[in-house]
Amino acid sequence: MLPDVRGLRGPLSCLTQARYGIAWGALGALEAVYEDALAFSKTRSTFGKPIASRQLVQTKFVDMVSDHTRGMLLAWRLAILKDQGKLNYSLVSLAKRDNVRAALLAARSAREILGGSGIVLDHPSIRHMLNLETVDTYEGTHDIHTLILGRDITGENALE
Repeated sequence: MLPDVRGLRGPLSCLTQARYGIAWGALGALEAVYEDALAFSKTRSTFGKPIASRQLVQTKFVDMVSDHTRGMLLAWRLAILKDQGKLNYSLVSLAKRDNVRAALLAARSAREILGGSGIVLDHPSIRHMLNLETVDTYEGTHDIHTLILGRDITGENALE
């Protein structure tokens, strides 16, 4: 039991804090798969050129960096609000939803860049991808967070 807390407020505040941590943790996974795939792409060659020079590979890296930057800005804003005692559960839902999905997509892209090496444990992409599939589910799925945000935006509860 949490002191001076009644009803569901305590458990829900714990859930919000866990989701806050997940939003940050997902960005760490995104960084790891990005860095590994980038290093690999500079050493793996096709037709005499590193695959890092290929347009589709570069597009995947741009998407990873863009998603990471957007996620960091959101998480950083949440940290400021948390320090001010103004952390809002719906913003935490947004961060958990978007950062986990961005990290999962980055892990999938990294696995594609790595080709056959992307499914072996020599590279972290497959491990992070499988972990992120789990993270995408616990503490509320992407769809549940979408409904939480929809309720916050419209005032209508689609969860009922």
